[in-house]
Amino acid sequence: MLLNLFNELRAARVPVSLRELLDLIEALKRRVVFADMDEFYFLARTVLVKDERHFDKFDRAFGAYFHGLQNLDGLLEALIPEDWLRREFERRLSAEEKAQIRPLGGLDQLLETFRKRLEEQKERHAGGNKWIGTGGTSPFGSGGYHPEGIRIGDAGERQGKAVKVWERREYRNLDDQAELGTRNLKMALRRLRRFAREGAPEELDLDATIEHTARDAGLLDIRLRPQRRNAVKLLLLLDIGGSMDFHVKACEELFSACRTEFKHLEHFYFHNFVYEAVWKNNRRRQSETTATHDLLHKYGPDYKVVFVGDATMSPYEITQIGGSVEHWNEEAGYLWMQRFRETYPKLIWINPTPREFWEHSASTRIVRELVGNRMYPLTLAGLEDGMRFLAK
Repeated sequence: MLLNLFNELRAARVPVSLRELLDLIEALKRRVVFADMDEFYFLARTVLVKDERHFDKFDRAFGAYFHGLQNLDGLLEALIPEDWLRREFERRLSAEEKAQIRPLGGLDQLLETFRKRLEEQKERHAGGNKWIGTGGTSPFGSGGYHPEGIRIGDAGERQGKAVKVWERREYRNLDDQAELGTRNLKMALRRLRRFAREGAPEELDLDATIEHTARDAGLLDIRLRPQRRNAVKLLLLLDIGGSMDFHVKACEELFSACRTEFKHLEHFYFHNFVYEAVWKNNRRRQSETTATHDLLHKYGPDYKVVFVGDATMSPYEITQIGGSVEHWNEEAGYLWMQRFRETYPKLIWINPTPREFWEHSASTRIVRELVGNRMYPLTLAGLEDGMRFLAK
């Protein structure tokens, strides 16, 4: 089983070696962890991954191997033994939660029903109220609505009511060292330039050196000046995770180009829409955040603001209190966007989704109106138009 996991990691380009695989096998032989999938996940990640840049690739490969299996015939039973399930139930459920599973006949009946349905089911299933699959009201599967269930896989929309969540994706920081596929991206950003000489005098001023050397009758008099730099201040806010996973490469290229072109660059992440907090490090997005109020006061109106996101979400995530899918937001998201527009006269939204799909999404239309129709596609022409507006 571990050899197949090793192959899955190599296919995902996680730099893992046979030596590390043998170390993991040895750790399992010594029972460093036992009968706990979460503990096995953290042990495997610790042993097999040596650089946190690869954590997201590891999560994808780990999830693909353990959860991306379409044929359930006896395989999930082997991956999730009954004693594992029972131990997780007993460890995690409160007395009140244990009482809630009595409609199915208690824990023993829940496990027995689960095993029988694994034996009976022969294919993938979506919806309904019995089979193990996605959606529906069955107590087994993913994305359903049953209040006392076992979650299998991650294909559906999560309802947060499964007894045990077997995976937890962690968004990764964008790689600002990504190689650009084309120089056109940088060339488009160069439309937003305002050069100034500032900082320490460290660049040779050849004309002044010649002039002062001539004045001193040939005695060399070297003159220095500050480097000529792009003085534009840019505040970059990037949507991360969820549907933005499909646009990671394009966003990395854009991020890398911005790091090259703008000396005064500040970047923050958000998920789906901006609320009362943003963050710098996706691995610590729950504990190390920056209050959006502080951001609005720290970076003055001389900053140009660029939001990057596909603007694809449920409309209530923008318009309603508590609309966020990750936390309870005390104020609706649109209020925060209004504050951004009031603070920063030069604000645009870059959308990696092709323009022809924008009208099919209600949330995209709402976001476009909130930013004053200053939404541009992540294309050469779109970036040039966006930079042209910011440079006015």
